[in-house]
Amino acid sequence: MKRIAGHHVGIAQGEAIVFSDFDHDGPMWIGQGQREARHKIRFDEVFREPPSVSVHISMWDISNGANNRADVTAEKITAKGFEIVFRTWGDTRVARVRVGWLAIGALTDDEQWDIP
Repeated sequence: MKRIAGHHVGIAQGEAIVFSDFDHDGPMWIGQGQREARHKIRFDEVFREPPSVSVHISMWDISNGANNRADVTAEKITAKGFEIVFRTWGDTRVARVRVGWLAIGALTDDEQWDIP
């Protein structure tokens, strides 16, 4: 469990279109095997330390002619942002994906001093 000292807790949230491959025959739409797409997210305000981040698929447009396989995760989490990572494999054909995210973490307190 992550414990956050004090009462300065920040919650940031949003959504992002990670890719849209059907309109230009991109790898998620016409490819086969292991594929990956990344999308960088920058927080509007910087957290004091890397927050806890949760991601979820909020929309996906997929072909009905193949198996549906997906893995979505948050990687490279820092106090300033993170990367949404969408992976698929096999014969899955994904036209586009939108991912929602939520970050919760400690904020800097202007009245708290860091004394070395």
